[in-house]
Amino acid sequence: MAGSNTIIGVPFESENSLQSMIVDQPEPVTADSETARRLFKIRAADSSGHRSSASILINRMYATRGYPSNGLPAEAVPDRITLTASDHDNVIGTISVGFDSSLGLLCDELYLEEINLLREHGLRVCEFTKLAIDSVVRSKRVLASLFHVAYIYAHRIKGFDRLLIEVNPRHVKYYERMLGFVVSGPKRMNRRVGAPAMLMTLDFQHARDEIGRLGGRPESSEHERSLYPYFFSVAEEAGIVSRMNRSDSTDTFPAPL
Repeated sequence: MAGSNTIIGVPFESENSLQSMIVDQPEPVTADSETARRLFKIRAADSSGHRSSASILINRMYATRGYPSNGLPAEAVPDRITLTASDHDNVIGTISVGFDSSLGLLCDELYLEEINLLREHGLRVCEFTKLAIDSVVRSKRVLASLFHVAYIYAHRIKGFDRLLIEVNPRHVKYYERMLGFVVSGPKRMNRRVGAPAMLMTLDFQHARDEIGRLGGRPESSEHERSLYPYFFSVAEEAGIVSRMNRSDSTDTFPAPL
């Protein structure tokens, strides 16, 4: 984006306030400023090096849960983008977004009938896959920031209506409580990871409402059992949308067919 694939820099939870920073030009970094504001950066994984680093994290985190993983393909796949969160040169989180097209979605393998019902109702569907957060980081803000930027690209930029994910049944309650997903398909065996899965969906309008209500207010997490307080504020989101809309590199992301 304007010579950089960095979308936004975000302070970790230890900072007193969110004060996220849209990165247009690198700021001079001094020892004092680095200590005062330690940022992780959300990037588009648009190089082989970034994709390789994301794959290493995916494979490592899936292995800790006993799941097989092939990581990411070496080259970008049509209708799919990958985002990473990096602390300096270390990838600490990643998520991929798949857009519905004539090629279909990964979720179609197990839930084609359920997903076709959404399509038949005129809904544009997409999926989030390959989510991995470094267990050493243990940061809600890293997870929320990755999810929010993926949401911005899928919903605010590309206009998709409904998000699909496949999760292990033991994680269903988390996604219901923390993000507002609903179960939309029965438990089935996912052969890609050798574990049971359930289809869950999120109406992006619900996410948009919750961002308006809670985004940019981490202090509200004390009484709200939700991940949305760690999302960006409405004003910050608007800045990211504006930046992505005017950036030449937005055009390099694979567009849905």
